[in-house]
Amino acid sequence: MAERLIVIGGDAAGMSAASQARRRRGRDDLEIVAFERGHFTSYSACGIPYWIGGLVPERDQLVARAPETFRDEYDIDVRLQHEVTAIDLDRREVVARDLAGGGEVRAGFDTLVYAVGATPRLPDWARSGVAGVFGVQTLDDGAALRDWLEAEPRPRRAVVVGGGYIGVEMAEALVQRGLDVTLVERGEQPMSTVDDDMAVLVAAAMRGVGIEIRTGVEVTGLTEQDGRVSAVVTDDGSLPADVVVLGLGVRPNTALAEAAGLPLGPSGGVQVDRRMRVLGVPGVWAAGDCVETLHRVSGLPVHVPLGTHANKQGRVAGINIGGGYATFPGVIGTAVTKVCELEVGRTGLRERDAHAAGFEFVSVVIESTNRAGYYPGARPMTVKLIAERPSGRLLGAQIVGWSEAAKRIDALAVALWNGMTVDDMTALDLGYAPPYAPVWDPVLVAARTAGVPGLAVATGPCSAEELRAAGAELVLDDLTGFPAALADVLRLALQE
Repeated sequence: MAERLIVIGGDAAGMSAASQARRRRGRDDLEIVAFERGHFTSYSACGIPYWIGGLVPERDQLVARAPETFRDEYDIDVRLQHEVTAIDLDRREVVARDLAGGGEVRAGFDTLVYAVGATPRLPDWARSGVAGVFGVQTLDDGAALRDWLEAEPRPRRAVVVGGGYIGVEMAEALVQRGLDVTLVERGEQPMSTVDDDMAVLVAAAMRGVGIEIRTGVEVTGLTEQDGRVSAVVTDDGSLPADVVVLGLGVRPNTALAEAAGLPLGPSGGVQVDRRMRVLGVPGVWAAGDCVETLHRVSGLPVHVPLGTHANKQGRVAGINIGGGYATFPGVIGTAVTKVCELEVGRTGLRERDAHAAGFEFVSVVIESTNRAGYYPGARPMTVKLIAERPSGRLLGAQIVGWSEAAKRIDALAVALWNGMTVDDMTALDLGYAPPYAPVWDPVLVAARTAGVPGLAVATGPCSAEELRAAGAELVLDDLTGFPAALADVLRLALQE
């Protein structure tokens, strides 16, 4: 009799695991059943804002593999609109509710993959049932929001609550649809995934396209009219709204796991080993946004919900289930996004992360351009590096700029992944041509600045004596390649 693998969750991690297991085990050897509570499998949740905004014309363009593909080509029994409600580890079975046809399904398993993703953070006021309030976690959520935006009466005023990736991207999407948009953020700046001094640049770009930003403001409730949302109530007054989009972040979806007795870690995610096996529970694996993983820089367990991680973790689980051997080595938190034409990238630790992990560090911020200054289309780019003291090991990096900015974070991510110091990085052989970079790439300028003893801890112009007291050994020739403003400050100091 064939073994049975049951997968809970039909998106990136779950279907990657199922596909990899099928490639390595024959149809007569392994039966695979996947339960998915929604209408879609293997879709890009990250693409939803671009579909809402109209950049992606059709919903199905976000679907990488339809359920029929898995059924016909992989012999995976995909059961849509089936919500698993319980996992019984003693009886080795799951209980699922058929959301379309009604009734309950029980299915036994030899091996189980828990890949249910993350769930949006919902404050009490968002649970009131008022029409016109939307999270954007799944493709079904996106479809519901798009239907609301296209139904009569057409919404004209939108409030986005929360300034993370989803909040910022949805604010832009709603502006592109012609709505008046206000973003409400409880913190000092939107885009808290970067430090505040970099987030200021993001906020300026958002305001530049007409998004009103209210920071330091907390939402406390909603006002409705005829069952539809009419305003968002905050501790700083009310904001008119015909539609409300929640961007308050997510947490690991672990309700089923916790009820079944699966171990949860400090981040709230399911605890797994490097092969994606749930700790202490034979035959049970977990992957994707529901698990916690190791941060390779801080050494701490973290929850970083990204589609890139989910696909990789699902693949690792599937290879191992299929009889192979693979491990997931951890994450460094690399991510990119854009606000209109402004690109934002980050990797590794922010300043507050480095503090929390107990590092002594320095941070530098430099301004450069994406291309040679004389080449048409040269635009500003701001790069921030955080490096350990005194070793100079890179701990984190952030970039905000125009075209060619975001993908530069990949060079910094590779350096971070491999434990390079900022001194190591100054010799990196990066590509150069005037249409693509200055002769000193912004990454190299930032690394070189961070590597100057004493300079990285200076908070403003300082004297030659202060620089030398901090250990700086500079001559005028050393300043070649530094941003002009920084070089001028140093020349003045050194010529005193």
